[in-house]
Amino acid sequence: VQLQASGGGLVQPGGSLRLSCTASGSISSIRDMAWYRQAPGKQRELVAEVSSDGSTNYADSVKGRFTISRDNAKNTVYLQLNSLKPEDTAVYYCYVAASTYWRGPYRENWGQGTQVTVSS
Repeated sequence: VQLQASGGGLVQPGGSLRLSCTASGSISSIRDMAWYRQAPGKQRELVAEVSSDGSTNYADSVKGRFTISRDNAKNTVYLQLNSLKPEDTAVYYCYVAASTYWRGPYRENWGQGTQVTVSS
């Protein structure tokens, strides 16, 4: 399973970005999809996650500003980032739990990371 993330960039405070991550390869089923981020000198942290039934969970620091969604037909997860703050600056990683055959185990898969920089 390969994950291809895109959509990062440089944006001013208060601006918006939309991240996308598409899973490809031998995929039978996808369970959880999520976005994590890692700022310089800090540990990787969960930003938002969406389960197979569509339920979502957000870090307190992004609630009301970020929205996670998924398109199951495209094996794609999105993260809409609004009202961005300098403290949102980080490398954002997508995560997908996928099985490669029917009733197979779900394994973790990580994207390569996309840089989000919020600065004036």
